[in-house]
Amino acid sequence: MTLVDAFHRNIDYLRISVTDRCNLRCLYCVPQGELIKLKHQDILRYEEILRIARIAISLGIKKIRITGGEPLVRKGIISLIESISALSGLQDISITTNGVLLLENLKRLWNAGIRRLNISLDTMKREKYRHITGSDKFDAVWTSIEKAADMGFDPIKINIVAMKNVNDDEIEDFGSLSMTKPYHIRFIEYMPIGTKPSRLRPEYIPSVEIKKRLEALGELEAISRSALDGPAERYRFEGAKGEIGLISPMTNHFCKACNRLRLTAAGSLRPCLLSSREIDIRGPLRNGATDAELVEIFRKAVMMKPSSHGMLHEKSELFPGEMSSIGG
Repeated sequence: MTLVDAFHRNIDYLRISVTDRCNLRCLYCVPQGELIKLKHQDILRYEEILRIARIAISLGIKKIRITGGEPLVRKGIISLIESISALSGLQDISITTNGVLLLENLKRLWNAGIRRLNISLDTMKREKYRHITGSDKFDAVWTSIEKAADMGFDPIKINIVAMKNVNDDEIEDFGSLSMTKPYHIRFIEYMPIGTKPSRLRPEYIPSVEIKKRLEALGELEAISRSALDGPAERYRFEGAKGEIGLISPMTNHFCKACNRLRLTAAGSLRPCLLSSREIDIRGPLRNGATDAELVEIFRKAVMMKPSSHGMLHEKSELFPGEMSSIGG
């Protein structure tokens, strides 16, 4: 069985948010005032997530990424990852993390089946890191990245949200890093998500501008896409150990090729990151729904998937909540 939406897109990638909690308070992510957190009973239990993952794989999901909030803050997360990794039919499992708790969990993640890491790191300057995140943890994150490379994790993707007057002075530095290290350096256009203004509302930097600045370092060679690739346009400098990725949700959105579905920490299936459309699966699951009934919820969610996210349109169904509740 496969999941195909109304626009003939094959949905084979599920992102699972296991928590809305995070151990950082990034200026561009956390809203002003109090951040309302989910109650314990409102977050999916691990056995519920595992059941949903098993059904998703039976419907053709081949790739799963564990996200948060920060997934490593949730107790017992490694056991869940190990259980999901063991499910028959899954081809790829990865985790997105801010890296603060990564070092102490690297061996356990490896043993649980993780080989691919996505690490959020918006600056390589210690003081700026502390300013952006509210925490002096840059050294811990960088040590984790280097240790992960030594252990054989591959690929290690470093995700940079590119923001004017925040970290745009480091574009070339990150680009140069890909020449000497085997990291996938991915620049992501900032997306203004959430109804409450964050403490920092930066401007996004168009990917075309980022690419132009990187080309001052040398010619960028396009890399052909693989079957399980995400939305990044991939490039490499000649002779480089790593590569460059450009993700352009604002200026060149990739909706026509979108293959993903999201499971929120609160137990809703969200067919589009930037849309308010979602369907509850936690309620039916806890009320005794059969596997066949849960399959139908998946199919309904996929058919709700819009043709495009409408971020650049005046009239759209943009997501009204905060990024931490849907897992990015």
